[in-house]
Parts: sequence; C-alpha cells; structure tokens
Amino acid sequence: MQSSDELKGKIPTEATSPSLVPLEPQHLPVVQTKRPVRRFRWIWIALVFLSGAGGGAGYYVWKLAHPPLPVGISFGNGRIEADEIDIDTKFAGRVAQLLVDIGDTVEPAQVLARMDTSDLQQSLSKSEAQIQQAQRSVDEAQANLIQQETQKKLAEQEMDRTRTLLKNGWTTQEVADQRQQQLDGAIAGFNAANARVLVSRHVLEAAEHDAGFYKVEIADNTLVAPKTGRIQYRLANIGEVLPAGGKVFTMLDLSYVYIDIYLPTLEAGKVKIGADARIVLDAYPDHPIPAKVSFVASQAQFTPKTVETQTERDKLMFRIRLRIDQERLLAHADAIRSGLPGLAYVRWDAALEWPKSLQASP
Repeated sequence: MQSSDELKGKIPTEATSPSLVPLEPQHLPVVQTKRPVRRFRWIWIALVFLSGAGGGAGYYVWKLAHPPLPVGISFGNGRIEADEIDIDTKFAGRVAQLLVDIGDTVEPAQVLARMDTSDLQQSLSKSEAQIQQAQRSVDEAQANLIQQETQKKLAEQEMDRTRTLLKNGWTTQEVADQRQQQLDGAIAGFNAANARVLVSRHVLEAAEHDAGFYKVEIADNTLVAPKTGRIQYRLANIGEVLPAGGKVFTMLDLSYVYIDIYLPTLEAGKVKIGADARIVLDAYPDHPIPAKVSFVASQAQFTPKTVETQTERDKLMFRIRLRIDQERLLAHADAIRSGLPGLAYVRWDAALEWPKSLQASP
C-alpha cells in the first residue's frame, strides 16, 4: 500500500492544478448593470403630447362640423317607428294559400292569403239553387196573377151588362146575383194571386240574402292589404287551422312613420302641433329627413317624484311625436326601416333658419 506521503504527491494542489490557478483581476469578466435611460422617458412624453394634440384637433374639427344649436331648436334621441297592422281572419278556418312573405311590399287591396272556403262554396251553391227555384215560383205566381186579373176583368164586364139588362127588365134578378158572385170570386182569386206573388218574391229575396251572406264570408276569407305597407312577420303556415281573429301577417304601414322623443318642460311647452322638424338617422347622418310635429303629450311621461318646486317641474319630460311626410315616404318606401336610431330636431321658433347641416335633402 502507498503511504500517505505518496498519495499527497499524486493529489493536485492549488498551486499545481491549472483549473485552480487564481485569476488575475485583469482576467475577470466585466458585468455591466442596466441603468434607466432618460431618453425613453422623453419619448413617452412626446407620444402623450402628440396624442393629446391629435385629440384636441379632432375635437376642434368635430366642433366645426357640428356647431351648437341656436336657441329655438331642441333635439332628442329616438327610433323610427311605423304603425303595425295585423292581418287576421274574421272567421275560423284553415289557411289555404299564402301569397306574400316577410319583407314583401304590398299595395292596397292586394291579396295576401286565402282561407279554405270549400264549405262556404257548397252553401253558396245551395243558396243559388234556391234562388233559381224561388225565381220560378215568382214567375208562376205572376202568370197566375195575370190569369186572375183577366177573369176579374171579364166578371166586371158581365156584371155591368147584367145591371143594364136588369134595369131595362130584360133579365132576372137571379142572373144578376150569379154575375155578382162570379165577380166576387174573381176579385178574391185576383187578391190571392197577388199575395202569392208577394210571398214568392220574399222567398226569392231571402234566398238572395243567403247567397249574399255566403259571398261576403268567402270574400272575408280572402285576406287583402288595407293600404301600402311591408310584411314584417308571418305568423301562420299553409294548412294551419286558425280561430276567428287568428293572425296571419303583421305589416308595417309605410304611410305613417314617426319618431318619438322626450323634451323637458321648458322646451316641450314651446313646441306646437305642425312645427317643422328634422330627423337624422345614424345610418344616414348626411341626409336630414323633414318631418312635422303631429303630437305633443298633455301629461308628463315620467318624473322622479311628486312635483312641488320649479326645479322638480323642470325634470318633467313630455313625449313629442314627429311624423314624416306621407308623399316622401312613398317615394322612398324601399329605404324605410323600423327601429333605426337617430336624433330628432324640433324648431319651435319659426323665425329661425335651419343650420346648414340640418337643411332637408331632396
């Protein structure tokens, strides 16, 4: 075995091992620490300044394009609305035909749907047959009346001759009595024939009324558009059985389109029916639509609490309705949409002129 001195000679020491040789200061790696650079701070300051300047410039341009409204014009937010008309059945029945669909524009008296009228057609055919039968009865009664009238006239002539003969003594009283009885029978037959004519005519009129009733029912089962509009909803399908009053379509009345806004007391009190107005839709900001005030609420729509002071009265809001001209609506029926949001402007001072941005477009 090797001694401890020999082992020590073989183990490398700090002096003899190359990896354990201490390094001189000039051989040590230089570690640089990061320090805040002031130039980045100035860059951020410049960016904030530029963004603020851009926002200010944008606001200035917007103010130039949207100058403040003069005193005498008020505005409010609202949505375009149109009157809804329900197309429903008058009688219970089954839907046989649907001739329009959602989004179709319809004209007055245009057929929209038809209900099944097979049973009514059969009843109408029966009434028409009864009309023909009643007409024959009338013709027969009138012919009988003519016959009875002829017999009555003959009996009257014979009675006149008999009276003359009886006066001159050329005939007997018995013959005169027979002629009188014949005349009375002819008169009674004429009256009876005349009554039968009246009865047969009444039967004919009743049959005609029944037929007219079925024709009205059949016509009422043909659903037509009451005015110009657009189909908004279809609420029934072909083959569906509906009760009386069952809805088939809901259409928008394109001749009555309006927007409701709310104005405070001080402004609403100055608005008059017929005052000029403008509607600017978000979808068409560059096309003000002319309108007229058609309604001013007589009572406040909402208020925070019981009104006691002038400050609280100023919080009252009144509903104002602005209606678009009907001729203009019909000329731009394809562009009418219900529910479009926008701003409505009311000019309650007629002496003012509309700003350039609110002048009506053609």
